[in-house]
Amino acid sequence: MAFEDKQLTCADCGASFTFTAAEQEFFQSKGYTNEPKRCPTCRQNRKAERMGGGGGGRPRQMYPAVCAGCGKDTEVPFEPREGRPVYCSDCFNKNRASGN
Repeated sequence: MAFEDKQLTCADCGASFTFTAAEQEFFQSKGYTNEPKRCPTCRQNRKAERMGGGGGGRPRQMYPAVCAGCGKDTEVPFEPREGRPVYCSDCFNKNRASGN
């Protein structure tokens, strides 16, 4: 199916924006059936609001843990599970750098 650029109107700001053929092809490849309702600027603003605006909003839930590498107390952004190693950021970065 050949796609052609479409002019759409943003539901938030009312501005006209182009839904390009490449974007349409991408949407189809992802299985999306609806066209975007917001222009790229309003989409980005909405995403920033949902994600806390880059530092604002709710603080991230942190969980206490003991590092399996060095044994020091640390906090991680996920709930540790029994039998799974948890690393402090220093040990995690060392393991990632060494390819482990």
